[in-house]
Amino acid sequence: MADQTHPENTASPASPEKTENPEYAATPGIAGHAGDTDTAEALLRELAAAYGVDTSYWGWDGVERSVAAGTLRGVLAALGVPANGPQEQQRSLAESRLAPWRRILPPVLVVREGRETHVDVHVRHGSEVRVWIDAEDGSRLEAAQRENWDQPVHVDGVLTGRATFAIPGDLSLGWHTINADTDGTLAQCPLVVTPDQLRTPAPLAGRRTWGLTAQLYSVRSSRSWGIGDFADLGDLAAVAGEQGAGFVLVNPLHAAEPVPPVEDSPYLPATRRFFNPLYLRVEEIPEYGYLDAAGRAEVARLAEGLQAANRSRDLLDRNASYAAKLAALELVFAVRRGPARTREFADFCAEHGQGLEDFALWCALAERLPPSAPEWSGEAATPASPYCVEQRQMLAPRIEFHRWLQWLCDQQLEAAQRSARQAGMGIGVVHDLAVGVKPGGADSWSLSGVLARGVTVGAPPDMFNQLGQNWSQPPWHPGRLADSGYAAYRDMLRTVLRHAGGIRVDHILGLFRLWWIPEGAGPESGTYVHYDYEALIGILALEAQRAGAIVIGEDLGVFEPWVRGYLAERGIFGTSILWFEHDADGPIPPEHYRQQCLTSVNTHDLPPTAGYLAGEHVTLRESLGLLRRPVAEERAEAAAEQEAVLAQVRARGLLTDTGGNDVRTTVEALYAYTALAPSALLGVALVDAVGETRTQNQPGTSTQYPNWRIPLAAPEGVVLIDDLPGNERFLSLLGTVRTALHP
Repeated sequence: MADQTHPENTASPASPEKTENPEYAATPGIAGHAGDTDTAEALLRELAAAYGVDTSYWGWDGVERSVAAGTLRGVLAALGVPANGPQEQQRSLAESRLAPWRRILPPVLVVREGRETHVDVHVRHGSEVRVWIDAEDGSRLEAAQRENWDQPVHVDGVLTGRATFAIPGDLSLGWHTINADTDGTLAQCPLVVTPDQLRTPAPLAGRRTWGLTAQLYSVRSSRSWGIGDFADLGDLAAVAGEQGAGFVLVNPLHAAEPVPPVEDSPYLPATRRFFNPLYLRVEEIPEYGYLDAAGRAEVARLAEGLQAANRSRDLLDRNASYAAKLAALELVFAVRRGPARTREFADFCAEHGQGLEDFALWCALAERLPPSAPEWSGEAATPASPYCVEQRQMLAPRIEFHRWLQWLCDQQLEAAQRSARQAGMGIGVVHDLAVGVKPGGADSWSLSGVLARGVTVGAPPDMFNQLGQNWSQPPWHPGRLADSGYAAYRDMLRTVLRHAGGIRVDHILGLFRLWWIPEGAGPESGTYVHYDYEALIGILALEAQRAGAIVIGEDLGVFEPWVRGYLAERGIFGTSILWFEHDADGPIPPEHYRQQCLTSVNTHDLPPTAGYLAGEHVTLRESLGLLRRPVAEERAEAAAEQEAVLAQVRARGLLTDTGGNDVRTTVEALYAYTALAPSALLGVALVDAVGETRTQNQPGTSTQYPNWRIPLAAPEGVVLIDDLPGNERFLSLLGTVRTALHP
């Protein structure tokens, strides 16, 4: 997040919620006094539970807290559930029970492979119904009816019965369609068959690999335009691959605003489906070679000033870099494409369909309309409005420009992944999927039908953020997302995974439940809203398997105890950060870490390890007024936590007991210590490999600290990708990791 604490910095003890959950059945909340219908509050709580809204929750401190009635009403309103007064609540409760009976078929059915499941079909009592499945490959399969003794129900004056049909367990993975024909009426719904367990991690079984973790925008070369780019990603992958790395994990590369000023935080994007043209390398575009002399001279002029900034430790300036790139890209766009390139572009646009069209339209409109323009809430409120239909014609050249930019991003990302694999990486580039999107951005506009309004998401109070967190992002509406067949979610995953060897899902716990905060309320005045995690995790596994990618879930923070077991069952990796792995007895020995996990010393919400060891996280928070107790207490606690870990490192002979170890030696010892874990993946932060000390992101700040604007540097000065093959410190840490993993 840019303006709020990032989810990864919420590593609190697991909540003591119920664990008797062998089938991982949804537990949508506690109805409170649901049986006591004499009070309006009891009825409200029963209604909330019926819609998957928690009426109480366990805090990080193990205390159960009741959710205020005002919060429940606000969240239910965002779900579109009338809840003002007992009469409305009674009607809404009745509607929740009748809603499935009003549909012939459910909106979507997501199942696991290899298991026979059932679908309920609702028809006029006594009517015949035929059900069949149209498979993704074009084949057709009749569904067999199973016995169902449910009593018919009166629905809007019609006696309605329920018939049950079998979905065979031998259906292939993919997106199929269920059809039901009754009395000449045809109903359809998507049938998604997902992997019981994601199989892409199988090649990692019994072996371990390491990789670099980096903030791409901060990692520059002599050819960058002041910001790290896709070509730099390919070069970084090549350098790391030559040293034996199996992957390189980067920050989210989602698109921000189409013109400056742009959002600095990669975790607060305008869209999660499309990519940020800020990362394009202009000179790598084939049409650049066909610019006339004047055009090439102008591009060189635009690049020259920014390339000089590559050697500066000063803060990154996205706006300057993007403004110059856009000017250069306009010149290249004007170059006529050859027939083959023209066909490739057309094929790309056709493949991405309406989603790309709508995103490009938003970009073209956002070039002309500031975020506060009244048109966004009026005539341009939706892509299908008459105004927007007219603008599609008027802005056709600009729409093509923004579609073209996405095509270039796609091609340069493909080249980066190819570079990674050619360098010997078994996984390659691992993309990061942000937890949400910026309000007022492209997704908020084009996907408004499946997003909830009147609420934002965040996190409840915890030991690090005692007031809670508000990430200022609209959440998926669980009901409307299901009604849409999860199409937007699927399309987003497909784009991110298109040229990826893996995907890291930021705050993957949000696929189970999200902390919703009614507008105008503080983050502590929220509650959890539950999602169909079987569907969301299943579709994630399906799309990752089809892409040949692994999935890493960032599963830090407050979570229900069974969640990690469920993710492991589905073949999804977890995340362990050295400083956060502790229990009541102190640091957890690395030998007890999870095998199916990405383990690292560091995360971007902490200072680089050299800075962390020096207490920079305390110093910075003190300077920003973020401490809630005396600084001496904070320093003492931080020193004690570090010493507890370092004592274990020394006990294993990785550090001497003399106390004379320099920072570099200590950092290398900490990475050797994490290599003792059985975890299949070990992350090596690039900032640690070069000796950086500055914090990339300080949770809980916006303008107080220049989050996401720190270039890669060592104490001696800026470090470019060009320098890494000969950087002794870099090579030494990587050698330490290689030796520790493969003695």
